[in-house]
Amino acid sequence: MIVMKFGGTSVGSADAFAQVAQIVKDAVAHDGTSAQPGVVVVTSAMSGVTNMLIEAAERAARGDESFHQAQQDSLLLKHQVVAGRLVEDGSERAALTRIFEQRLAELDRLCSSIAVLGELTARGLDVVSGLGERMAAPLLATVLRAAGLRAEAIDATELIVTDNTFGSAAPLDKLTEARCRERLLPMLHSGIVPVVTGFIGATVENVPTTLGRGGSDYSGALIGAALHADEIQIWTDVNGVMTADPRIVPNARSLHQLSYEEVAELAYYGAKVLHPKTVTPAIEKKIPVRVLNTFEPAHPGTLIVEKTHVEAKGTVKAITAIRNMNLITIAGRGMMGVPGIAARTFGAVARTGANVLMISQSSSEQSICFVVPEASAREVISALREDFQHELERHYIDDIHGMPHINIVAVVGSGMRGTPGLAARVFTAVAAAGLNVIAIAQGSSEANISLVVVDADVTSALRAIHDIFELHVPTEERAHKL
Repeated sequence: MIVMKFGGTSVGSADAFAQVAQIVKDAVAHDGTSAQPGVVVVTSAMSGVTNMLIEAAERAARGDESFHQAQQDSLLLKHQVVAGRLVEDGSERAALTRIFEQRLAELDRLCSSIAVLGELTARGLDVVSGLGERMAAPLLATVLRAAGLRAEAIDATELIVTDNTFGSAAPLDKLTEARCRERLLPMLHSGIVPVVTGFIGATVENVPTTLGRGGSDYSGALIGAALHADEIQIWTDVNGVMTADPRIVPNARSLHQLSYEEVAELAYYGAKVLHPKTVTPAIEKKIPVRVLNTFEPAHPGTLIVEKTHVEAKGTVKAITAIRNMNLITIAGRGMMGVPGIAARTFGAVARTGANVLMISQSSSEQSICFVVPEASAREVISALREDFQHELERHYIDDIHGMPHINIVAVVGSGMRGTPGLAARVFTAVAAAGLNVIAIAQGSSEANISLVVVDADVTSALRAIHDIFELHVPTEERAHKL
């Protein structure tokens, strides 16, 4: 059994839908001979649709009602073009049109209500932003039927049960697994291909939620884990996970294999191939995840497993960068030997809800610095100054300040663990390129070294590190040299 998740670009046009239909058809034919047959498809909204929906809701909150009405026409046309090209049956096309009109009427009602209230709540935005998947799934299921498959659209609000953290809901695993198995297994046993809406779920009270932007990957993994699938496939528009962003590092290449640990580090530090939470359900059930290219399906892509075949000591697998960050520093001679400073610092940060991506503390205990997203920096600094007002007045702490326009560059590889001199090679690379490293951190897992550089240096840093570790050479070949 496999679960196949298709991203927005994979369902971005009529040609893309046709390509997906062929991929699914081939998978059904191949999987029919396996011990546990069955194919589940999870789909994102068509490319660009979620952004259109969010903009419509945001502009309605500002009193602009005409915009969402114009968007409805664009959205209807975008989906009908695909149906017109790929679905010949008139009754099927008519049924699809009714579904599209129902979804767009819902958009109209929601945006009109938002305009009257003059406020867009997180709960309201979840309902609006999930409409794209609720249009794409019936469309893809109909296209699959036109291609000769038995397929049925399933709304994930029937399957994925979440808490009520609107905008980034957390799944309730036991309820989700029970519903997925109860609803999907009978369909699979009957030879039906379920086409499930990605990105969305619902609370126990059936209030719609979303799993966060890019959450369709997570949906695929949750469903795969619930069904104990043999493999979870993430179909996108690149040939798997790359050693670096090819737009920045021209000689970047696809990786054959990554461990769960490695891909989690890469996703967390900005690699955009996978949603950061995707591998969590797969890790728990030890299900392989494969990242594949919809537009080059013969390419083997990247297989993500618990432990890769190549774990040579000193092996770096990939590098990535996360941008638009701010480095916040708390410094003062009065901090030396004072217990609880770090706890108070991160307690204050936690109350703002900001995400801390990296922490570094000097051995003299005279400073703590950490990195947060730029959008959170002002609120974090304000909270820290309020909490440490007493220490600032008495000059136990000299200053609390932020440094904008910085980036975290992360060097990732499970084989890095316990390798002496590896950090020195990183610094040799950036020093040779004439770059300044502002801060450095290495996690206890030793699968990641992170360094902070300014905006102007991030491209040069990525290229220099990629070159010094020869990441353009296949991992297996580099491993034999070590």
